[in-house]
Amino acid sequence: MQPNFIVFLTDDQGYGDLSCMGATDFKTPHLDRMAAEGARFTDWYSNSPVCSPSRAALLTGRYPCHAGVRSILAGHRTATGLPPSVPTLATVLKERGYYTAMSGKWHLGLAEGSRPEHHGFDDWFGFMAGCIDFFSHIFYWGMAQRGIDQTHDLWENGVEIYRNGEYFTELITEYAIRYIRKSVELGKPFFLYVPYNAPHYPMHAPQKYVDRFPNLPWDRQIMAAMLSAVDDSVGEIFAELERLGLAENTFSYFQSDNGPSRETRNWLDGSQDPYYGGTAGKLKGHKFSLYEGGIRSPGIMHWPEQIPAEQVIGEVGAAMDVFPTFLAAAGGNPSEYELDGLNVLPMVAKGEPTPHSEIYWEMGKQTAVRRDNWKLVLNGQLIEGAPPEDDVHLANLETDMGETQNLKDAHPDITAELTEAAQTWREGIETHWETEWVNPNGTTGYVKDS
Repeated sequence: MQPNFIVFLTDDQGYGDLSCMGATDFKTPHLDRMAAEGARFTDWYSNSPVCSPSRAALLTGRYPCHAGVRSILAGHRTATGLPPSVPTLATVLKERGYYTAMSGKWHLGLAEGSRPEHHGFDDWFGFMAGCIDFFSHIFYWGMAQRGIDQTHDLWENGVEIYRNGEYFTELITEYAIRYIRKSVELGKPFFLYVPYNAPHYPMHAPQKYVDRFPNLPWDRQIMAAMLSAVDDSVGEIFAELERLGLAENTFSYFQSDNGPSRETRNWLDGSQDPYYGGTAGKLKGHKFSLYEGGIRSPGIMHWPEQIPAEQVIGEVGAAMDVFPTFLAAAGGNPSEYELDGLNVLPMVAKGEPTPHSEIYWEMGKQTAVRRDNWKLVLNGQLIEGAPPEDDVHLANLETDMGETQNLKDAHPDITAELTEAAQTWREGIETHWETEWVNPNGTTGYVKDS
């Protein structure tokens, strides 16, 4: 019997912002249970430190450049994004008889050809830009741009709808459960993509969630409240699976799209002070950075029929692995598609080692590679727009997960090997970008440095 699939994605959530990942000032019991009943990863990664490329990699099984989305996409209604020529998980599972649905944040384009219905989703609900007010559902960036009128951004199957005053996290869950019930009515297995926009700014949460954390400072309190709402929602969805008898044969996956934001607009009070509400735990860096804090993510896989419980896995994996892993679990053949990700089901179901020899990242002028426990970052940035901290930074993540020591001079051979590997990969990315996409600047909003 074909399994059902769920992808839970959070937005700007730090590596340390789950209680099962070490948070001590708030609890996430439903996600903790998901981890305890399945596999929790300590070394799982996003494929980008920002949202649009990260989401493209997750849905396509490719490095962001190979998916055609290399940077944060614009939010106006003519903004193009994920090219329709690139297959998604929804596309390939729909071809295998699955009912496919999305509820949440898209951020992979608003123009015709870029929307969820053009990428394999039978039904979808949510918003298409990068961030919205959680209650009015107005595009948040538009509120701060002079000369730009505010844009409402809430949709159901491409038709604009209005749910003014209703908290968006709860609306995501309402539609997710609706779609699960519809799959039962249709008699089909389902693929459900549930990309929550919490805890991305604006920092909004109903008082009932805020009241759970009366002793936390404001920034941390709202962060905890937003994640608590997500955690409750995950619990509601799992309860619905159990009610419908689908829990045992549903393969669920959870991660964050990138590390925590330090952007001043999180504050909502005009402050220009960097934001401190989210944490990457012991990791260095945050959103926009290719140090670990920007790309290492809390990761969980849960499938009672196939994945043994109570696993904590230190092997390396990444968001782009979800496509081949889900496809293989559905009985498909990942080798039939152009993928960079690899099937990690043997790793989580049978205890085999990671299939990756290396994983690479790029963001602006930054490039990074991880090989075994070695991590090299070229032109690494800690703060968006700041000069590189180190032109070349080498760390042994087994002994220094926080990348506090630069070992480039202590291990010159490894530094040279990884530098060559990273530069060669990056050159291939640039060549692909220039030759594969007819109009790359229009496709993604990415503008190459002159």
